[in-house]
Amino acid sequence: MGRCGPPLDLLTARFDRHVYAPHAHEEFTVGVCVGGSEIIDYRGGRIRTGPGSIVVLAPGETHTGGPGTPTEGYAYRALYAAPALLTDGTLGAACGIPHFREPLLDDPELAAALRRAHTDLAACPDPLEAESRLPWLLTALTQRHSTSRPTSDVALPDAHRLTRAVRDRLADELLAPPSLADLAADFGLSRYQLLRAFRTSTGMPPYAWLAQYRVARARGLLESGLRPAQAAALVGFADQAHLTRWFRRVLGVTPAAYRNSVQDA
Repeated sequence: MGRCGPPLDLLTARFDRHVYAPHAHEEFTVGVCVGGSEIIDYRGGRIRTGPGSIVVLAPGETHTGGPGTPTEGYAYRALYAAPALLTDGTLGAACGIPHFREPLLDDPELAAALRRAHTDLAACPDPLEAESRLPWLLTALTQRHSTSRPTSDVALPDAHRLTRAVRDRLADELLAPPSLADLAADFGLSRYQLLRAFRTSTGMPPYAWLAQYRVARARGLLESGLRPAQAAALVGFADQAHLTRWFRRVLGVTPAAYRNSVQDA
């Protein structure tokens, strides 16, 4: 299990025959089946998962888990999230903990997004990215499938002014950027409100803007002759692999290939 900063844990599991004894978690359990089939006893009933399905188990609810068939194993990716992460974009304070009437959800789009985010963040390469992507998806989960009432999606006032201030702060603190929670608190907003305003103005969350800004800075360093590992450290990427992932996503080539092409030219 890898921790991406409290209060959120990630788990990747694959079993052939393992059966969990009855147990409960203090957090919400949100799982996406990625292979085989799992049987879960929950709230007096039985859930059978399949690839692409989402399971949401409430805090404190006893449940089990085991293979759906004796000859086939099962694999899933799960995250364990404090209730506050599911209520940031809802009227959670007024409505209490979100209630999911059906624990097994059919939402292929959200399941795919959760799986991609889980895969990208398993190694926790960027705290700001981890703090942005999964809470945003968990809020979407609550808005779509729980009985909590969603907040209005009307854009916040002064979204462009807010975005400029956030971008300036991230650029000034490139090597150790503030957390999303700190940024939101500085402006008197929730994390969800800040994310929504930033997305409204730029079409992307803060971590993606910061990554692209870092790529632009790294590009200049590579052109000056620095090696990718050196450039990665100087612009705030966790390591060369982290730089490579974003450099290829933004420019379509690896940092090493870009450096070589500049030197050849």
